[in-house]
Amino acid sequence: MKRLTITIILCLTAIAAMAQSRIITDTLSSKILGKDVPYNVYLPAGYDKSDAQYPVVYLLHGLYGTHTDWPNTGRMKLVADPLIASGEAVPMVIIMPCAGHEDVHNVQNGYFNMPGCNYEDFFFQELLPTVEKKYRCIGDKEHRAIMGLSMGGGGSTVYCQRHPEMFSSCYAMSAWLDVVEEDKRRNLEETDKLYIVAKSVMDHSALEFISKADDATIEKLKTVKWFFDCGDDDYLLSLSVNLHFMMTKKGIRNELRVRDGGHTWEYWHTALYNSLPFASRNFAK
Repeated sequence: MKRLTITIILCLTAIAAMAQSRIITDTLSSKILGKDVPYNVYLPAGYDKSDAQYPVVYLLHGLYGTHTDWPNTGRMKLVADPLIASGEAVPMVIIMPCAGHEDVHNVQNGYFNMPGCNYEDFFFQELLPTVEKKYRCIGDKEHRAIMGLSMGGGGSTVYCQRHPEMFSSCYAMSAWLDVVEEDKRRNLEETDKLYIVAKSVMDHSALEFISKADDATIEKLKTVKWFFDCGDDDYLLSLSVNLHFMMTKKGIRNELRVRDGGHTWEYWHTALYNSLPFASRNFAK
């Protein structure tokens, strides 16, 4: 009888564990980058008990960061779980890729194609198709969103500008959308990896993209739902504000929120309470 009781308890524990959400770490061997690239995946509660397909969110970290930032420092699971449980967000798979390192002077950071590091090619040609197949994502524009902080906010914005057919929505937090005076004052050597990523941000300026967008491009951008979220004490605030007005002037609907806060994890953690429901509202029903 005692052995039966233990067996039942173990079975119930296993079932309960399968019903809970979890974050796993995986690695993709990239031919484009010539290295193994780690990433984290949030799987919603019930994922392991079904064969259902899910919408997907790509959640990008910032400069100095890695794929561990959002799960650890950003505590994204503590936000996603109650939002999904309450129905404010739909069950979704969240992919958190690695595009950097804390040693920004010697290890390349960044989401764009740069000398010796074609990350954008890797993202769209290798990462996206691989993870969406492996983790049962629906895998179309109507069920795919992207969001991120700082460098990742800029990456999210530019990815949607350059690939509007791929994403239903973009939520950019404290977005690094172009170089600012603080970047220019660094006086870095051209061989410095931080110089290279800053130059890539300038070369992929989200503001310049909008200023030069023709009518056909503008119509494509209107198929994406846009949200810019930046703190009133953030040194990058003017970029989000300027982009908001530039897009509005060209008839591209977008939302701008300026909340109390700076370029901090406290701000980005709280942004998840808005960004995940925003993505959910814009997934196809």
